[in-house]
Amino acid sequence: MRLTPLTDLEAGSTSHRLAWLAAGADGAPVGSAYLRLFTREGQRHLAELQIAVHGAELRRGVGSRLLEAAVAAARAEGRRSVIAQAEAGSPADLFLAARGFRRVLTLTYARLPLAEADLMAVEKRARRPCPGYRLTEWDGTVPAELAQSYAGSRRAMDDMPMEDTDFGTVVWDVERVVGAAEAVARRGELLHTVAAMDVSDGSVVGFSELVVPGDGRGDAQHYGTAVLPEHRGRGLARWMKAASILRARERHPLLAGLLTDTAQSNAPMLAVNDALGYVPTHQAVEYQLDL
Repeated sequence: MRLTPLTDLEAGSTSHRLAWLAAGADGAPVGSAYLRLFTREGQRHLAELQIAVHGAELRRGVGSRLLEAAVAAARAEGRRSVIAQAEAGSPADLFLAARGFRRVLTLTYARLPLAEADLMAVEKRARRPCPGYRLTEWDGTVPAELAQSYAGSRRAMDDMPMEDTDFGTVVWDVERVVGAAEAVARRGELLHTVAAMDVSDGSVVGFSELVVPGDGRGDAQHYGTAVLPEHRGRGLARWMKAASILRARERHPLLAGLLTDTAQSNAPMLAVNDALGYVPTHQAVEYQLDL
């Protein structure tokens, strides 16, 4: 077996990736690894690892060789921590646990099957007003007049439960908000955002993002739902997410479902998902290797 370093041409404004391809003696690919190196202030200590090994090649040392190359590169890049995710109980789960990674976070994945969802109940929640607030929405990049306020509202994610993960600090400004939306568009996907606004000053105090496949089919993915700490406890997260569900159903009737993932320790958001009909599908474990 041999490893070939690859060039990843998709360098972004917040990270870039290193990659390796593992091939057998006959040159056929048997596995790959990607190491994402975060480059923004507050996360330059961190790298994120993804390893994939062909099912027929498991337990033949392919994953170990790829891991060695990626860890060596992370050290050479001056990284402090490497994180990786695996489905609970999978071969990858066992692989990471056996190689010095420690569990730092458990995520619950859930899906709302739109054909079976109680959309009348969702609509009732979406239409019920929250006194002192109103909803607004947009597709793609945030409108210029809301950009600064929306970027400021991203601090609602600062206290998102990350348990023991050495995730660092993500600083959101207008440039990063716009860049994230543009990245979704370059992939050919559709970003739809519902935001809650304080009617007293017109500021954005919460948001719920949904990314829909470009053809409007299959499953869409919730990217984030959060409310600023000083505005929590008023039902805004459920209100925004319900509105997002309705809009997705109206605009993309061929969508099959909506996907979301939530830290197991985030009881309020798990309760929101449960109330709106999301059904847990599996759990994943976030691992971390301290270098």
